[in-house]
Amino acid sequence: MEVPGSRILMVEGNAALAVAKALASDTRQAMLGMLTHQVLNVSELATAMDLPHSTVSFNINQLQAVGLVSVEVEPGTRGQQKLCSKRYDEVRLRLPGAAVESKPNVISINMPIGSYRHVEAKPTCGLVSETKIIGMLDDPRSFFEPEHVYAQLLWFGGDGYVEYAFPNNLPYGAVPTHLELSMEICSEAPQFNEDWPSDLTLWINEVEIGTWTCPGDYGGKPSLLMPSWWQTDRTTHGLLKQWSVGPKASMIDGVELSAVGIEQLTLPQTNHIKVRLGVKPDARNRGGMNLFGRKFGNYPQDIVMRVTFDFPRGTGPGL
Repeated sequence: MEVPGSRILMVEGNAALAVAKALASDTRQAMLGMLTHQVLNVSELATAMDLPHSTVSFNINQLQAVGLVSVEVEPGTRGQQKLCSKRYDEVRLRLPGAAVESKPNVISINMPIGSYRHVEAKPTCGLVSETKIIGMLDDPRSFFEPEHVYAQLLWFGGDGYVEYAFPNNLPYGAVPTHLELSMEICSEAPQFNEDWPSDLTLWINEVEIGTWTCPGDYGGKPSLLMPSWWQTDRTTHGLLKQWSVGPKASMIDGVELSAVGIEQLTLPQTNHIKVRLGVKPDARNRGGMNLFGRKFGNYPQDIVMRVTFDFPRGTGPGL
């Protein structure tokens, strides 16, 4: 139960693993308990816990590294002293996966880019989390590392694809009227190249929605969400694109791509919505693809799907 006024730390991905490891210690948990209502220096903690000064310093450093305590250095009676205080009262772990939000007649689903179901990738290729490279660069096997669910940027050269299974949360009896899909994407060149076209194609439930030619691969300057350890001589950001399927046509950013209408996706008959994004082997511009998560690039979002629906007259909840 949430305590009113409590300080809550939300963590996920590699940060969640680090916090869990820091808490997996009786000594460190006892320290957090002692710091709940008071600020203590390292010497006071050592005396209260009957532990060597070095042991207390080591464990405080572990807690400080994951943000659970703050340490301030101030003048003391014998030189400087480190004052330790507890920063949070609760820690909540967010598990990887799709987040679903429902509004009247609209379903919104946020899909992390690392939660793909299938992938076909060729060098240049790779994926990174917020804090590190996952597996090895230019090795397609890295896409099957368990840590791939934490990816915030993934890329492949030439042709290939990534495929996701979105939950189908349409109410029974509802008729979908519009589907939108948005993500930050660009081409994939060695390093980066703003003049590197790539024909990116979208399929939904195995129906080809259309192809958009991305002009290039963008880098050379920091993006708003680029991790500090990433280098600007690589891809740093993409373009935010919105695909949509309406009653009679499919579009990207309001420009018609094809005559595919939403009925052709047969959404009411499926238990999930299959989304594939990639480059065809026979595409004219096989320039690969970069796909950005909410902690990379310029836009703080995952792959976002919104489905608008109606109920036929005389049907629906409560009727």
